[in-house]
Amino acid sequence: MTNEAIALVIPAWNEADALKHLLPEISRDLVRWIVVVDNNSTDATAAVARAAGATVVLEERRGYGQACWRGFQTARDLGAEVVVFIDGDGSDNPIDLPRMVEPILSNRADLVIGSRVGPQSESGAVPAQARLGNWLISRLVSRIYRVSVHDIGSFRAVRIEKLEQLKMQEMTFGWPVEMLVKAARARFRIVEIDLHYRRRSHGQSKVAGTVSGSMRAAYAMLSTMARYARKKDLNYV
Repeated sequence: MTNEAIALVIPAWNEADALKHLLPEISRDLVRWIVVVDNNSTDATAAVARAAGATVVLEERRGYGQACWRGFQTARDLGAEVVVFIDGDGSDNPIDLPRMVEPILSNRADLVIGSRVGPQSESGAVPAQARLGNWLISRLVSRIYRVSVHDIGSFRAVRIEKLEQLKMQEMTFGWPVEMLVKAARARFRIVEIDLHYRRRSHGQSKVAGTVSGSMRAAYAMLSTMARYARKKDLNYV
């Protein structure tokens, strides 16, 4: 595989400790750019990322989608043709990067989604409340849009030009659902890959680690899905 066109985007909010372990795991033979989006952290997230050789950009507007969108814009401006998103908490395993980008590089897919609930995932890595919420949302998306997905996770790969076509607007936790729903409606070729998902390396998840966080994320995902289900024309181009 080539590394000349792939950018890895890592949205991060107070993930300094996790990034110290995650960033050295990433092979630079596969990705040319590692972009860490500091979502207004109060710890040493930016300093740790720079020390590891990553490109660091600051996104002061808090929100998962905001950070992802800023990372996408940076990857595009750097000249990337493919962008890969992973979380900064160490739960997304870089060992899966080759498998995630292969369907795109071989022109078998426009969007690749990583599933955290397959047989290769570490037991207990996805808390029960998060597993239930993602099961419900993935079932609804699969049924409504006739795609086969089992999880709505953060690890995903997509061509820059394809993501640009989707004109993303949801800047909170609804970002992953918006991308999937719009891609399905645009008839993108969507492939799901089972991940070697693992427990986060440090700290507690701001979302899946608590019931309230999981409920907020589930609400954002469900409301996003419902909003786009009512729209007949998404005006991609």
